Amino acid sequence: MGQANEEGWDARTTLYERLAAELAEDIGRGVHSPGERLPSVRQLCQARGVSPATVFQAYAALEARGLVHARARSGFYVAATAHAAPTAPLAAEPQPGAQAVTSGELIFELLQSTRDAEVVPLGSAFPAASLFPFDALSRCGARAMRRLDSQSIVGALTAGDTALRDALRQRYAQHGVAIGPDELVVCNGAMEALNLCLQAVTRPGDVVVVESPTFYAALQALERLNLRALEVTTDPQDGVDLAALEALLRRERVAACWFMTTFQNPLGALMPAARKRQLVALLARHGIPLIEDDVYAELYAGGRRPPPAKTYDDAGWVLHCSSFSKCLAPGYRVGWAAAGRYAGAVQRLKAMSSLATSLPSQRALAEYLAQGGYDRHLRRLREALATQQQRVRRQVLRFFPAGTRVSDPSGGYFLWLELPPDIDSLALHRRALAEGISTAPGALFSADRRFHHHLRLNTGHPGDVRLDQALRRLGELASEALRSSR
Repeated sequence: MGQANEEGWDARTTLYERLAAELAEDIGRGVHSPGERLPSVRQLCQARGVSPATVFQAYAALEARGLVHARARSGFYVAATAHAAPTAPLAAEPQPGAQAVTSGELIFELLQSTRDAEVVPLGSAFPAASLFPFDALSRCGARAMRRLDSQSIVGALTAGDTALRDALRQRYAQHGVAIGPDELVVCNGAMEALNLCLQAVTRPGDVVVVESPTFYAALQALERLNLRALEVTTDPQDGVDLAALEALLRRERVAACWFMTTFQNPLGALMPAARKRQLVALLARHGIPLIEDDVYAELYAGGRRPPPAKTYDDAGWVLHCSSFSKCLAPGYRVGWAAAGRYAGAVQRLKAMSSLATSLPSQRALAEYLAQGGYDRHLRRLREALATQQQRVRRQVLRFFPAGTRVSDPSGGYFLWLELPPDIDSLALHRRALAEGISTAPGALFSADRRFHHHLRLNTGHPGDVRLDQALRRLGELASEALRSSR
């Protein structure tokens, strides 16, 4: 793959093309409204550090695309038709009725492809390892284990290490969530926590409501426990449609809901706080537990951490699950469940399945949290991920075929692409993989594989010089697929 500069642009891209692409994205996102006067040539020269010739060339390129028009002795203005082609993906209309889940081999094919270090990891579910403080964690682990006594080993069984659970409860409290001393169960990653919670509130054959699209690991969990999936309309920006959910609850006998309310995978949707409150109240009225998958909550791009749905849970119906895998320590496999009224059932299931979570990993994390550097690490991590997410989004809008829609999340590290309908994203994935580029095709994210022209892209690898050329090539492959379908 060709190298890119530190701004994320391919070396072959000229200054005026970069400026034109950035202005076009601002127009597409509504930063500049139709009819609005754009910055003058002098203003752009000062703001961007470029020459007048570069600005004139950029505006000429935008004028050729119909995005702007010039007015004599007045400047450049956004064209009235500039917003005719929206860039946000559309909300899906799920099939009615619950259905059995058969994930097949596709998920395993994807996971296998992301293990190859030579493959560009646009299909991976994890951010770059270089973003995490593994050296500091290793030192913390060594110090903590030197102080370990035999009684601590026994005391940490099942529920987890006391120091780590106390640290977690303190962080919950900082965000306005009160967690009882016996409510937390430390698990082998968030996936064990989620699976145990699901098992605690369902029986084989039950119906579980999931988002549409939903994370493929949720579908795997439902398949393993012989549960049926019922998908609910989910807005790419604001999450689950509560009116659609209420209609489902009236029509179907539902055992539980499994939702990712903050930076949902794959959409990146963030449910507004008011909608989370309404969601909790709605499910409490129906007596239906909510399994809240909240592994991306620390990765917000704004100034304040979004509250989980658990914040509004007064009756214990929310089983809140998270982990350190996406924000601090991938590979340590330490997650947890704050399971509300189901905490005892989850702890018993934990004892019957894996009994305990690795104590060295727990102790290393507890020591790291006690050192006081966690929030400083999170600030750096959030800044790096937010910057890279916007860089990748600009490149998608620039390189992919006309008609491509792309999400605009306010956190996490995924983008959800809706390609033109004639493009088969699974075929595109396999062709890209043959050239050393992985993706996550939309078919992974629904029980009926409905999202045949959608892709999820991982943007969590800043500094990987292969990414920019890979995105350009992926856009070329998508354009070729579109041409060949016509």
